[in-house]
Amino acid sequence: MSTFEILMPKLGESVEEATITKWFVKEGDSVEEDQVLIEIATDKVDSEIPSPVGGVVQKIMYQTDDVVPVGAPIAIIAIGGEGTKWAGTAVGTEKTAGTKPKNESVPLKVSTEPESDSFKSSKFYSPLVKSIAKKENISLTELDSIHGSGKDNRVTRNDVLNYLSKNKGGTGLAEKAAESKVFNQGSEALKPVKPQIKAPEAKTESGDKVVEMDRMRKLIADHMVMSKQVSPHVTSIIEADVTNLVLWRNNYKNAFFEKYGIKLTFMPVFTQAVAKALRDFPGINASVNGDQIIIRKNVNVGIAVALPSGNLIVPVVKQADQKNLIGLATDINRMAALARINKLSPDDIQGGTFTITNFGSFQNLIGTPIINQPQVAILATGIIEKKPAVIETPTGDVIAIRHKMYLSLSYDHRVVDGSLGGQFLRRIGDYLEEWSLDAGI
Repeated sequence: MSTFEILMPKLGESVEEATITKWFVKEGDSVEEDQVLIEIATDKVDSEIPSPVGGVVQKIMYQTDDVVPVGAPIAIIAIGGEGTKWAGTAVGTEKTAGTKPKNESVPLKVSTEPESDSFKSSKFYSPLVKSIAKKENISLTELDSIHGSGKDNRVTRNDVLNYLSKNKGGTGLAEKAAESKVFNQGSEALKPVKPQIKAPEAKTESGDKVVEMDRMRKLIADHMVMSKQVSPHVTSIIEADVTNLVLWRNNYKNAFFEKYGIKLTFMPVFTQAVAKALRDFPGINASVNGDQIIIRKNVNVGIAVALPSGNLIVPVVKQADQKNLIGLATDINRMAALARINKLSPDDIQGGTFTITNFGSFQNLIGTPIINQPQVAILATGIIEKKPAVIETPTGDVIAIRHKMYLSLSYDHRVVDGSLGGQFLRRIGDYLEEWSLDAGI
């Protein structure tokens, strides 16, 4: 009897690993084709992974709460016929009969040999951690002494690599981990081994309340810290007069809702202005890969959405520059609604080339956001307020009440200088200020 190997799928451009949150089967269970095997979670989205074949679950290689690299084998199914490997994807992926599914991930070699006495411990260690420890000659006593940063203080891959770098001169895997495709699949230059920077310990006092970060918050925290380490951030700010835009929306919002059943917010207009400016300045619609600058073909604008849990997710409007205002409003409203009930698909949060975050929705004037890697810039929109302003007229200057807002752009100073960043931001402001009262819907 041959076997069919299930690999951890790649659920996003910058996703290198996923956490197993639930197994729906156990070893020895019979499964049918398309039966859900496992639920996994990344910092982007949660997904259920189906079995592409029917058979018997012969081996499960990782357990609930394990963090597994993309491409690593997670289960083996015993089947008839020729053995193969399959890189799992979300439910609904098309599979062509008679062909071997493609696997773009680099599979890890995980030993299925019986565990030796030298690695019998009261603590749980994932197969990946054990493999690194074995290759680097880390004894069980040493492994038990490493402080774990994972859930329930579990020792993770990075904990072991940091230990090696600090205590064993950075030899072997620790020295090569930042370059290795095994540990950095899909974004080699984006997530090097964490530097040895230790945060100060915050001690509790009487009456303090301690709240554990949930999984999503931990992943967001790691992503934000990584972004600040990878990209030197610069922020430029302008104030835009959006009086015409506000008057236009006030005139059309009721008719828009009656015609399309969608509330007309400012975000579709902001997105349209950003998409047009990205076409004008393609150097902003980019990513960095080592010493290379990747100019993206598609303009895919991510919209940061605050979740009821207090966390954040960024669904992506694909090819935003090719959509009219109605199409943008439809996409943004649909994905925001799905985000708030945790129903976004993996495709909804992949492929972003630029991000917008709306500080104005919380009545904030301005913000200096952190770049959403691997992008090179992010725009923050502030609250729209009435302000007195000096207006030039044929008969002289007058003071009038105008609707104004701040726009702030954080950009990666490795590849975006002040000239490019400033011109791009000013172009967005120009598109908003030049909005026509007769734009229609």
